[in-house]
Amino acid sequence: MKYAFYIIGILLLTLGISLTIQSDLGTSPFDAMLVGLSRSIGLTVGSWEIILAGLMIGCNSILIKKKPEVLGLVTAIVTGIGIDLWLFLLDHLITPELWQSKAVCFSVGLIVIGIGTATYLHTNFAPIPVDRLTLILKELIGTNLFFSRTLIYLFFLILAIMLNGPIGIGTILTVCFGGLILNFFMPPLGRVLDSITINSSKSHHNLKK
Repeated sequence: MKYAFYIIGILLLTLGISLTIQSDLGTSPFDAMLVGLSRSIGLTVGSWEIILAGLMIGCNSILIKKKPEVLGLVTAIVTGIGIDLWLFLLDHLITPELWQSKAVCFSVGLIVIGIGTATYLHTNFAPIPVDRLTLILKELIGTNLFFSRTLIYLFFLILAIMLNGPIGIGTILTVCFGGLILNFFMPPLGRVLDSITINSSKSHHNLKK
């Protein structure tokens, strides 16, 4: 079940990211940086996700003074592919033009990102380097996910502006509420996923008898 939740979480996360990009209201600072790199230098948004993940794995390793968590690159590769696939599919399905539809698209995307991130992080299996950095800062600073996530968002916001990424009202909303949404979903989703895992284990055990 753990790996099933991991895949579901990644699929939801990448869907949410793609929805915010398609909304044309501005994405999260990190994703805005990825889009800015894609537009300025080339390659796909997903490709830059993978490239930057490799760099961040090294940075995270220095912060925690341990060996690089190479498995995080696996998650980054799956995430990068997921983003590119969702963008390809949504480009033909969802292209909001009115501000109301853009707002709905962005709002759904932001919530789905929170749910997806909370789901796959709960499995504790190879988090994306940027999410791993969120957890590292949470421990180093001794704060909650909201504060550490917001701090990271502000840093990437500066980089995204320098790269002319898609900055907009959505970016500001993500900085303000992205960490809060993640912090909101982590506890209840954790309890639900643990309950499902326990029930699944019991059912599997009973079948063996």
